[in-house]
Amino acid sequence: MHEITPDNPILRPEARKGRLPGRLNKWHYASGALALLVAIPLLVVFSGWLQPDTEIWSHLAETLLNQLFINTIKLVIGVGLGVTLLGVTLAWLTTRCDFPGRGLFDWMLMLPLAIPAYVMAFVAIGLLDFSGPVQTALRSWLGVGHYWFPEIRSTGGVIAVMVLVLYPYVYMLARTAFLTQGRSTLEAAQTLGYGPLEVFRRVALPMARPAIVAGTSLALMETLADFGTVATFNYDTFTTAIYKAWFGFFSLQTASQLASLLLLFVFISLMTERATRRRAQYHDTMRSGKPTRFILHGWRGWSITAALSLLFAIAFLIPFIQLCLWAMESISEEFDSRYFGLLYHTLLLGLLAALLTSACALVLGFARRYQRDRLTAFTVNIANLGYALPGSVLAVGIMIALTQSDHFFHRLTGLLGYNTTGQILGGSVFALLIAYVIRFMAVAHGPVETGLSRIRYSLPEAARTLGARPREILTRIYLPLIRPGLLTAMLLVLVDTMKEMPATLLMRPFGWDTLAVRIYEMTSEGEWERAALPAITLVLVGLLPVILLVRKTLQDR
Repeated sequence: MHEITPDNPILRPEARKGRLPGRLNKWHYASGALALLVAIPLLVVFSGWLQPDTEIWSHLAETLLNQLFINTIKLVIGVGLGVTLLGVTLAWLTTRCDFPGRGLFDWMLMLPLAIPAYVMAFVAIGLLDFSGPVQTALRSWLGVGHYWFPEIRSTGGVIAVMVLVLYPYVYMLARTAFLTQGRSTLEAAQTLGYGPLEVFRRVALPMARPAIVAGTSLALMETLADFGTVATFNYDTFTTAIYKAWFGFFSLQTASQLASLLLLFVFISLMTERATRRRAQYHDTMRSGKPTRFILHGWRGWSITAALSLLFAIAFLIPFIQLCLWAMESISEEFDSRYFGLLYHTLLLGLLAALLTSACALVLGFARRYQRDRLTAFTVNIANLGYALPGSVLAVGIMIALTQSDHFFHRLTGLLGYNTTGQILGGSVFALLIAYVIRFMAVAHGPVETGLSRIRYSLPEAARTLGARPREILTRIYLPLIRPGLLTAMLLVLVDTMKEMPATLLMRPFGWDTLAVRIYEMTSEGEWERAALPAITLVLVGLLPVILLVRKTLQDR
């Protein structure tokens, strides 16, 4: 029998929870290395202020900087309000009201999550712009100058597109919060004479507030990180400014300084979200039975059905059909060896990123499981910070760090008598994979940690007392039991990597274009039809995690 010591992983971690470690071990070093991998790009980004380019910044201050702040603030406020109002309303209707088709809308309203925001952007412009089919039809029916139509290339247009794509974040979390609220609590409110609106406003909404804030924060993180949507609308934000500074002014330092300002927006949003959730903790101690629903009879129920049908058509069905029609028009031109090359690059990068990221998440999961001290908690939290970082910020930080590494290597080889030129790490597939691992570490860590939490400590302890080696415990106990969570993590990272645009666009090696890059190239030239085939491919791939969510939500009903 093995001796139980503080460094032996069979010791239950509850005994050390919250304490500083007495001695560092392999789990501390592993989690610390992954935390350092995330921290280095952040430090590099902020170090850009040590060498400011005064000429470029004076030009930005005179022409663009004020507009960047104003546009970013408008976008954050507009998307935040839109996704909150829409997501919460839909969650309440599908969980607490009964109307025709409620069971279908319960999961259909999640499908817009499968459409990347930049795909929805070019579909909206292609359909609703002045030369699009909608306004063309209006002119043919009503005549030129006899109708009014909102301008799609505007702040309102950008906000509307992003709200339609991002509201499922709030919808899913608010829906779960409403479903887990006790039947007794809401029935008690009804016995006091409260109607559906009063029960919602005074009871259900306050209890669901932490989940709603969390969903809204996720949507805002995606908004701040977005590049493709705002670039399609030609709407200047910090992400587009980073791209222009890099490829327009050829100044990585200016790009890093702009990236640091964008990070300030991200950190302020994160701190606000955490402060709000810390002040708003609601507990329901009377949970019992399935939730009661308010039955909407007659015109009320059918009007809700009609409104949700219209929303689903606008947010998913019409864009999907339009993409299919455009893809059919351009398939003879686009479905060639170039398309298969793009698909190959996309899948290869996605699979490699999924394997590497899931392996790193597994390391973090074991570190958190067996070393529940403050140092491990801190390093794991830092390692999971990457999902809050926009891809453009990561790209800048990683490229500057790797460029400096290349310069150091060239100087070192020069001292040894060897002359090397060109990039070694920067501008390579390796650099791109680092960005993916940092960006999606938290995405993989969630399912992996959930799977590990369901394994009792007694199982590996029993195997260890029977003489099983650590490798046997890993392959015969842990991996089979966490296989569903691990596969889910790999799938989520695969899909997110395939759809990721900013980091891929900025860091891809020469000749390593992906489907997302092809969409950007075609939409920047107004070639909607030629962008449709790679876009419909990404939408179909994006349906995979949504199907998993749908299956889970059907189990919760």
